[in-house]
Amino acid sequence: MESVLLYILGVVIIVVGLAVSIALHEIGHLVPAKLFGVKVTQYMVGFGRTLWSKRKGETEYGVKMIPLGGYISMIGMYPPTKPGEQSRESTTGFLNSVVQEGAPTRTREHEHDDAVLALREAIEADPTLAEALAPEAERTDRLPSTARTEDDPQASYLSSMIDEARQASAETIGAGEDSRAFYRLAVWKRVIVMLGGPAMNLVLAVLFYAVLLMGFGTQQWSTTVATVSECVLPATSTHTECSSQDPQAPGAAAGLEPGDTIVSINGEKITDWAQIRDAISDSPNQPLDMVIERDGVEKALTMTPELTERYVTDEAGAVVKSGDGTLKTEQVGMVGMSPTQELVQAPVTAVLPAVGDNIGAVVNMIAHLPQRLIDIWNAAFGSEERDVNGPMSVVGVGRVAGEIASLDTIPVVAKAQVMVSLLASLNVALFVFNLIPLMPLDGGHIAAALYERVRRTLATIFRKPDPGPVDAAKMVPITFGVVILLGAMSLLLIYADIVKPVNLFG
Repeated sequence: MESVLLYILGVVIIVVGLAVSIALHEIGHLVPAKLFGVKVTQYMVGFGRTLWSKRKGETEYGVKMIPLGGYISMIGMYPPTKPGEQSRESTTGFLNSVVQEGAPTRTREHEHDDAVLALREAIEADPTLAEALAPEAERTDRLPSTARTEDDPQASYLSSMIDEARQASAETIGAGEDSRAFYRLAVWKRVIVMLGGPAMNLVLAVLFYAVLLMGFGTQQWSTTVATVSECVLPATSTHTECSSQDPQAPGAAAGLEPGDTIVSINGEKITDWAQIRDAISDSPNQPLDMVIERDGVEKALTMTPELTERYVTDEAGAVVKSGDGTLKTEQVGMVGMSPTQELVQAPVTAVLPAVGDNIGAVVNMIAHLPQRLIDIWNAAFGSEERDVNGPMSVVGVGRVAGEIASLDTIPVVAKAQVMVSLLASLNVALFVFNLIPLMPLDGGHIAAALYERVRRTLATIFRKPDPGPVDAAKMVPITFGVVILLGAMSLLLIYADIVKPVNLFG
């Protein structure tokens, strides 16, 4: 019963930690948006049915049922079709460019604008008037969009989707609020608003890594011996225990015992396990003069590493495969001993490199995501095993947290360390994933704003008219496709994490 409660506790810790990370991500958007004067109507953590909400000022704050995301609603996410052609009556928010509210005097330009407005009202009352007034060469272009796309249903559907997105954006803007629309912000302000969320996750990742490395410390191999084997078995051996025919291991033959601390090898002072490992691996059949410390007293030993086989591993610790798919091995020296592990607090300078390494790993995973998803599909619907370094859904991460929390073979400190590590990795993943330059992710909005800046700069250089804001509504069909792909990927990962979870414990 206790293990079940601990399992549930581990899952709850991850769910709450993820929800807090998402909430702070959205605050990263909310604060700069409000500072820049954008009207924010909703701040929500989660999706689905609203569990709780409260309105404060013009913003509704709330929590929804599914804590797998969040959002803030800003008015005017998309600009009108053509800058300056905003209809007060049709859009409930965009101000008509020919109506200058509060103008003190009237000029000939205003009189001309009134004539334009009257002509527009006449055309709205009698649409055939536009066809009659248009030159012959332009009349086809003035046909209703449904007529122009009658022979292309797909184009008609996409056009309708874009128009609906623009209309929905326009309807969020109330009378007199056009200046507070998101699309009205300067490019650098829009970038800050959209970058605020991922930046918050990056800050959280740095804080979690600081706690992990500087507070708990990291498990490192020490120079103290943990176990001494009776014999040395090659990696390819099918035996798991020593028999009477197996020769004694060099470490045991030299008199090495658990608890001994290795002080020097061949006169070189030892400060970490890597020195011991390399010295032994590089010296098969060559005697090594070692000084050990046992019960506070130094003692000299001589041992000769035995030539044997071991698997080749990469930087992540995974076994490397040869071109034919077999596990790659190498000939090295071994003495048949293993070191103890100890927690070592790292300096502050180790935090950012650790975050950088994690970011690099996530970027690499995303770059190879199609192949990773194929492997997950083969594992979920076939006999292949899941890659421990592959992507997981929130269900998978929660499952790992639950299993770690329920183990009675590791101390509480180690369990807490794993939880902090998982939350740090989750925030790094949220940071990197949200910067992918695709709508509806934050990176998509940032890319659109930067493209607008480049376009306007080029127009200024070449003395062209200002092209106006980028029509982000045209990206709605792509956004729809991305949402479908992300949903399908999430379902696959969740299914795989249920039927074929990642096995961390062999």
